[in-house]
Amino acid sequence: MPLSTTDGKRAVAIARETLEAFVGGGGAPKASDRSGVFAELRGVFVTLNTSPGGPEALRGCIGFPYPVKMLGDAIREATVAAASEDPRFPPVSKSELGSILVEVSVLTRPRAVAYSRPADRPAAVKVGEDGLMVTRPPFSGLLLPQVATEFGMDATEFLSQACMKAGLQPDAWLDASTHVETFQADIFSELSPRGEVARVDLARDGKQR
Repeated sequence: MPLSTTDGKRAVAIARETLEAFVGGGGAPKASDRSGVFAELRGVFVTLNTSPGGPEALRGCIGFPYPVKMLGDAIREATVAAASEDPRFPPVSKSELGSILVEVSVLTRPRAVAYSRPADRPAAVKVGEDGLMVTRPPFSGLLLPQVATEFGMDATEFLSQACMKAGLQPDAWLDASTHVETFQADIFSELSPRGEVARVDLARDGKQR
């Protein structure tokens, strides 16, 4: 079930509260949102973008692809991980908090792409709606739906980028042994650091809120 605007704004507020407390030195706050949708098992990713007066840039993104934790708990854990454990970036510093945009993507359960031949997979991917998860044990990689729209990818490029995210060759999606799943997301983001929160409308533009 899609998140309501109220729940989406609260999801971002939970992430922001966690970020401020954790990076500010007080430690991650204990989970307190365990009612309604926040008590449901849901997949979620928390994305931190930096916006120091110029173009936005990724600062950290970690989450849970599958619904293995209650949403409130998952948001808090993913926020801490995005701020401190993303191997692509150093931990977020206290001085950065005022330039960080917090974005929360609440996921549907991933489902395998249906196809007759692997070459048909791009036709089954809806850019602007679907995220991708590519798996070929022991490798796996995930790209959120907004990645394709933000970078102007078509379905084929999106599949190739997901394969590379998994550490595979770009054309690994053409191999039947590569498992490809799609999912959708309710995405809510701050419009400015510590500012208003709104739903991200991928049908219009990956950066339009």
